Amino acid sequence: MKKSLFSLVFVLAGFVAVNSVQSASYDHEMEAKGVTFAWKVDGDTLHGKVSAKTKGWVAVGFNPSNKMKDANYIIGYVKDGKPEVADHFGDKSTGHSPDEKLGGTADVTLVGGSEEGGMTTIEFTIPVDSGDKYDSALTVDGDTVVLLAFGPDRDSLKPRHKNKITKTVNLSTGAVK
Repeated sequence: MKKSLFSLVFVLAGFVAVNSVQSASYDHEMEAKGVTFAWKVDGDTLHGKVSAKTKGWVAVGFNPSNKMKDANYIIGYVKDGKPEVADHFGDKSTGHSPDEKLGGTADVTLVGGSEEGGMTTIEFTIPVDSGDKYDSALTVDGDTVVLLAFGPDRDSLKPRHKNKITKTVNLSTGAVK
């Protein structure tokens, strides 16, 4: 009994350590108005994590031309312990639609997600340049406009954001303007 309890504790400790290492593997992080975006560029892939104090959705968008228009959005939530993520495109200055609905492709890969203590976190990867006309190519060594937002405490992508912020960042250096 003592040995099996020790084994269980050892395995659980290893599990916690692995999850902590994954979370700590981002090179850069910015926080604004209650939303945190952490990222790392690895070759032609951006690894990202978005978190906010909500039981609803969290999102990051890249390179809008006018308000929300033309931005590539990664938006997700956690429902019943299962994370969901979607690839959207800003088809209006105040709205977005799934890439696939517009004729594009979903170019986001869900890495993980959690909803703990009222905090929703989504982790994902996207290509720096997917080739999809509904995903703007990211400028790694220059300015990238980043939009951060989160929705109300509801597991649906329909409600409007509770909060939003726009920042200009250098994805390579982490410099935020």
